Amino acid sequence: MTITESNIVLNRTGERIISADSHVSISQDQVKANLDPKFHPDYDKAQQAFAARVAANMSSAKVNADAMKRNPHAAFTRPGYHTASDRLADMDADGVDIEVIYSEVSAFRYIGDMTRGAAEATRAFNDVLSQFASADPRRLVVSYQIPIHDIDVAVAEVQRVAAMGAKSLQIPVFPTELGQPDYFDDRYAPLWSAVQETGLPMCCHIGINTNLDELTRRDPTPQKGIMVTMTALSTAEALGMWILTGTLEKFPDLKLVFVEPGIGWIAYYLDLIDDMVVRQGYVYDNLTELPSFYFRRNMWTTFIDEPRSIEALRYDVGVDNIMWSTDFPHPVTSWPDSQDLIERAFTGIPADEKRKIVCDNAVRVWNL
Repeated sequence: MTITESNIVLNRTGERIISADSHVSISQDQVKANLDPKFHPDYDKAQQAFAARVAANMSSAKVNADAMKRNPHAAFTRPGYHTASDRLADMDADGVDIEVIYSEVSAFRYIGDMTRGAAEATRAFNDVLSQFASADPRRLVVSYQIPIHDIDVAVAEVQRVAAMGAKSLQIPVFPTELGQPDYFDDRYAPLWSAVQETGLPMCCHIGINTNLDELTRRDPTPQKGIMVTMTALSTAEALGMWILTGTLEKFPDLKLVFVEPGIGWIAYYLDLIDDMVVRQGYVYDNLTELPSFYFRRNMWTTFIDEPRSIEALRYDVGVDNIMWSTDFPHPVTSWPDSQDLIERAFTGIPADEKRKIVCDNAVRVWNL
């Protein structure tokens, strides 16, 4: 690893690597340190009620959390999971210049249940992320969580974090999990307009899908492997809600990043939704282009290690729509061997296409 005069970290072959998906663990005490004490009881009640629901049920959330604890990667116990200075050192060791970072805590899953102080708690939570990034805002690109229970609050928070210099937003993948309408509903129009004005991408990180909880209960495998394999594939629901409803026709400048669904199955999905129109006779009066057009114009997807998909399917998904990630520090993470993984996965891939996938697409999406 070397450092250029502009402080960009290059790997051992002189390439710049950007992870489109990494994680940070923050604590509830950190959030409450930024929150007026008068709201602490309401915050604790909402957070603890959510934690109790997860613990009491055989849910996808519980399975995912248990799996990370049962099969942790060595990075899981490193200080860099919590502390920015240590994270930067871990990035240096891995040859990674920038990480786009998501909180392990999905605050929008419980803050909306607060009887009072939800807007204040949202700001307090995002301020913790800002404090983490302040160690090096160029290299630590945190994704600020935007709640969707109150659209006025959501718009205000988008505008607030944008004014702070935000580069990334995060919204729930499936709004119906939170008791809210799907994203084509007109109630979201002010939010999508506000996001378009900022030019910031909205990131939808998969992992918990309560719609799979019933499958989780039926799954006979010890580690719920049937449900786990369905999690990424269920992202097709979210893609369809954005594409086939005409939402991206109405809001053509939105940027949507789907985090961790992988890429191989998306080639099939895009072929299918176009074939439904071209050959099967499906009619979408709210679309002026083939469905796949909106994916390639408005959407990006991340992966970790899919060499066969990169080799065979990158053009079908779109070289401009694929971004690599380390997924630090989850069990599947490539840290600290990301450079070796990239070299193996991109053997025989043209240099300009490799550069797009491991760097340039992320620069464009997050305005880095």
